[in-house]
Amino acid sequence: MAKTYDALDDRLIGFIKAQKMFFVATAPLSAQGSVNLSPKGYDSLAVIDAHTVAYVDLGGSGIETLAHVRENGRVTLMFCAFEGPASILRLYGRGEAVNFDEPGFAEAMALFPAFDRARSVITLHIDRIADSCGWGVPFMDFRGERDQLVRHIAHRPDAEWRERRYESNATSIDGLPGLVRKSQAN
Repeated sequence: MAKTYDALDDRLIGFIKAQKMFFVATAPLSAQGSVNLSPKGYDSLAVIDAHTVAYVDLGGSGIETLAHVRENGRVTLMFCAFEGPASILRLYGRGEAVNFDEPGFAEAMALFPAFDRARSVITLHIDRIADSCGWGVPFMDFRGERDQLVRHIAHRPDAEWRERRYESNATSIDGLPGLVRKSQAN
């Protein structure tokens, strides 16, 4: 049976840390907008306290999560047990983002010493924690992380990588602003 919690406790934090991946869901305010659901792997999530988590956003095929967070802040993270006892944990809350070219980014990245470069750090201020049975989640064996995303980020010089981020992440699929150069933000 589903249960809600007032805060992340040691058991829930242990469950989060044991998962090899999690999912991030966001949506724009517009009813015509696209709901976004993104898988996240690597060791990319940090528990800051009983009501706050953050993850390093390495980038990918779009800028939906960042655009939605900036527009309305709504974020849900979902963790599924693919091994061991069946369980799903969802963290609902308000997100905030800091991008690679913004004040506070270096401090946020300090939570993720394994990563040299990232597009953003997304912090979730949790206002609801709920678990559910997870009986529909299959057993799956973890064989390792794919290294393509990390290699894709690391192989370009920093200035080139930054320029590509601005070019490919300027707007979401719904036309919301994504990464905006400081000179364009004024």
